This record gives sequence, C-alpha cells and structure tokens, in this order.
Amino acid sequence: MGAFKEPHGGELKNLYLNEAAAEAEKQAARDYVSWDLTERQLCDIELLLNGAFSPLEGFLNRADYDAVVSSMRLTSGVLWPMPVTLDVSEDFAGKLQPGDKVALRDLEGVILATLEVGDIWSPDKAREAEGVFGTTDEKHPAVHFLNNIAGPVYVGGRLTGIEAPTHYDFKHLRESPAEVRTRFKKLGWRKVVAFQTRNPMHRAHQEISHRAAREVEANLLIHPVVGMTKPGDVDHYTRVRCYEHILKYYPEQTTSLSLLPLAMRMGGPREALWHAIIRKNYGCTHIIIGRDHAGPGKDSKGEDFYGPYDAQELLKAHADELDISMVPFRMMVFAENKAQYIPIDEATDADQVLNISGTELRRRLQEGLEIPEWFSFPDVVTELRRTHPPRHKQGFTVFFTGLSGSGKSTIANALMSKLMEIGGRQITLLDGDIVRKNLSSELGFSKEHRDLNIQRIGFVASEITKNGGIAICAPIAPYTSTRRYVRDLIEPVGGFIEIHVSTPLEICEERDRKGLYALARAGKIKEFTGISDPYETPENPEMAIDTIGISPDLAAHRILVKLESMGFIK
Repeated sequence: MGAFKEPHGGELKNLYLNEAAAEAEKQAARDYVSWDLTERQLCDIELLLNGAFSPLEGFLNRADYDAVVSSMRLTSGVLWPMPVTLDVSEDFAGKLQPGDKVALRDLEGVILATLEVGDIWSPDKAREAEGVFGTTDEKHPAVHFLNNIAGPVYVGGRLTGIEAPTHYDFKHLRESPAEVRTRFKKLGWRKVVAFQTRNPMHRAHQEISHRAAREVEANLLIHPVVGMTKPGDVDHYTRVRCYEHILKYYPEQTTSLSLLPLAMRMGGPREALWHAIIRKNYGCTHIIIGRDHAGPGKDSKGEDFYGPYDAQELLKAHADELDISMVPFRMMVFAENKAQYIPIDEATDADQVLNISGTELRRRLQEGLEIPEWFSFPDVVTELRRTHPPRHKQGFTVFFTGLSGSGKSTIANALMSKLMEIGGRQITLLDGDIVRKNLSSELGFSKEHRDLNIQRIGFVASEITKNGGIAICAPIAPYTSTRRYVRDLIEPVGGFIEIHVSTPLEICEERDRKGLYALARAGKIKEFTGISDPYETPENPEMAIDTIGISPDLAAHRILVKLESMGFIK
C-alpha cells in the first residue's frame, strides 16, 4: 500500500497490498469474522481502496464521523462533506471488539478487504440526516435509506485491500483514479473538465459540457455514476450505451468517457462538494456544477429540498482549498428561431424557446410519442426506446394492500380474470396466503418476518414485471417503508400500481370467516394488524377502494379503467 502522485489532484491513496502480501492476508482472513457487503458498501469500498475517496483510509471512526456531520471536515481539518460508514446489524456488532479483524466479502463470498476495527457505535440518525442532508423528511432517498435500510450500528476502521471488486460489464471504461491520471498524462491533457451525470445525455447536455470545456480551454471527461443513483433512474447499462453514442458528437480527441462506481446520496450541495473532491482525485482540474446539482427533487410539502444554486454557492465558499475549479452552468433551452441552444437567461421575448422536461420525456417514451431531433440525438432515442417501450408493452405490478378481510384477495382474483380475458401478457397472482404457503412457510408474524415476506413478494413481482408479465400482489403489507421498498424495486423495470383497499376495520371484523380478529381481541394472536399491531395507511396510492357498497366485479372494472388511463392496457 502507498500513495500515487501525479500533476493533477495531489496525493492519491492506494490501500491495496502487493500480490504476495494480498495472498497472505487472504489466507489469514479466512479465520476472521466475515461481513457480506451490501450494494452501497460495495460501491464505497471500491472507491476507498482505489483512492477515489482520498484522503480516507477506511470507514470513518466516530470522531471523524461526528466532525463530518457537524462541520464537513475530518478531525485533521481536511474538507470532507459526506460520512462514509460501514453500517451493520446489532447482532454482528455484538461480536466485535476494537482491534478485531473483519473479512469483508462481496455477494459471491470473495474477500475484497480486511477491516481493523476501530470504533463501534450506534449513531443518532436524525442528527446525521439533518446535518448532512438538511432534512429528516423520508421523501429524501438518503434519509429513507438511513432510517429504513441502513444497519443500526456503525463500525469504523482502517482497510487493507486484497482484491478489487469484479465487474463484467464495460470493462474498457472502468478505470481507477491512477489509471485515469496516467491516461491524461499520456494524452498530454493538462486541463480536464469533469461532467457528472446519472441520466442519459441529450443535446442540451452535450451543448453544456462542450461549452464548459471550451470556456476554460480544457479537455472533457464524461464521468457518469454507475453505482447507486436515485430510485427510478434509467439503468446504467442503457445509459452507458447512450454515452458511447454521444461521444461522436464532440470534436475528435477532445472528450473521453470513464465510469464511476459511486453510490450517490442525492445530497445536493454537500454531494456536489463530494463530487468535486472525487473528480480531483481522478486528476480533473475542473468540474461542471449545474442547477440543483445532485438534488433529489421535492419534499413532502412539494418544495425542492435544495435551492437551485446552493451547490454552486457551497463550492464557491470552499474554492480556495478544493484544488479543483468549478465551472457553473445555466439551464440551456432550444431557440427555434435561431436553430440553436442558448442559456435560458440569454433568451429574449423574440426567441421561440423550446424545452422538454425529464417528466415530459418519460411521458413521450411511455406513450410511444415523437421525441424531436432538436431535443436528442436519434441513436440515443433509439437506445432509450429499446429498454423503455411504451407502457402498453411493459410489464407491471398491481399491489393491493389493506387489512385482513378488506377484500384484497377477492378483487385480485376478479382483476386477474378480467386481465386474462384481455390477454397479451402472462399473469401471476401473489396472494398473501398463497405466498405464505409456497414461498414463506418458515416465517412467523414478527415485524422482521412480515417485512421479509413482503420483500420476497416484491422480488418475485419485480422479476415478473421485468420480463413483461403482470404480477398481482395481495398481501396486508402494513408498513409504509416496506411498501416503498417494493415500489423502488419494481418501478425501474416497469409499472407499479398501489391499490389501497380501505375497507374500515369494523367491516373487516364483521366479515372475519376464520375468527382471527376475535382471537386477536382475546389476546390469543399476538401482533395482529389493526388490533395489536398498526396498519400504516398509504398516503399516495394510485387508487383507493372502499368495498362497502361496491362489488368485487365493479372494483376490478374500476382498476381496469385506471390501468387503461395510465396506458398499461389498450
């Protein structure tokens, strides 16, 4: 292990052992307690080991974590805006003591690194959310992740790298910071502008990035994130093919493409600062920061989490110590009368301004409508249409939720029959009782087991949806966070329609054929939803149905009408 020094970016950490030492460490690690890294932890550890997160040498210990949360600095005083922590379960943390060694494994069980345990603590997650993301609103994807997905205990400590994570896709575009720096040096690129993106690039993005590079007389590195982005984003396989198409629209030998396996937090200004430090480590001298950089959208009140130029202001405030320069850019719009893109603040009343939002683009893809050439390049649009067909050709999931006895299963069966009558897609019914019998027979009814049961249903439904089928799910699914988990799992691969069967509790009890509510009232069934365990009412389902005074046939018909209005059936 050591450091790598190049003209761009200063010292670069390298946490990997040489081949002989790595083999010896791997042999020793077989006797260590093991932790299987999560998807986000796999992204983090790759960038820790290869130096992209320099100056970090491992997962933050408590003092550094506290300092980063409160002041965006390590205890050394070095600017670092984002906590990078190893979150684990309470059971696993209970096995550890400071000084222990942990073998960190990928999803296949390969030992990637060892961790020398430093601090072990239970963080104040509300403090972290407020300090880092400026909110405790779970509409923010990072706050939701922090509260509902991340483990409750953090483990800090120094890493020793044994083996780099394996990627089988786009291997020619996956380069470490040292490799990117070496390429810049070989090409003679002294000034390089980084363009951060998590979305497909269209003509406006090409115009922005090309103008920015030309403005500072630099070469351009298109450096898209291919780790974890915002739920619902276009998958990275599709995006990278789009980026490869768009390269030919830049002047020859001016622009390069490389991939960044980062797990984004969508942290707005702090995330922008983090992106700048990471690109500095990759050898870039400049980074483009745009409007609402890394913003996650709107909060529970319908307001933006961050101001449009908060990220630019934060980078300006720390410009003297960043060692990478910001190139701010403004929103670009197409002036039809001039047949070119112009900054929106340069448009006059005489200009015929055209623009297509991300929402409008998705609508046009979903409905198979024209996407004009002034907006995007034909080969990029073709690539997007390959993986985002119109809604009536996509798979989708209808997810019923409601109390026991609310009528979910009956309506689900009626809907399945009507959809089978229409034909065109394979249909699978994942009713709560059916799943309990065939997929989750070993599970009980604790909150943990209920969540696991719904997660299994979500996984099966996502596979059905991804392959163009229809999944009809009818569990109780009482918890908001678990329903959101299923939505986030399915929406990237197809449609997700949540139906809240809102039949009141007293009516469900009257219908109780199995006598379960009576047993729950008598205390003979523990943790029964609606009696001794809460049902968290969906806030924004696609549809709500109260079965009082409405037959299952009519309820199913109304859902069909909803599906038709959304474009999923014709």
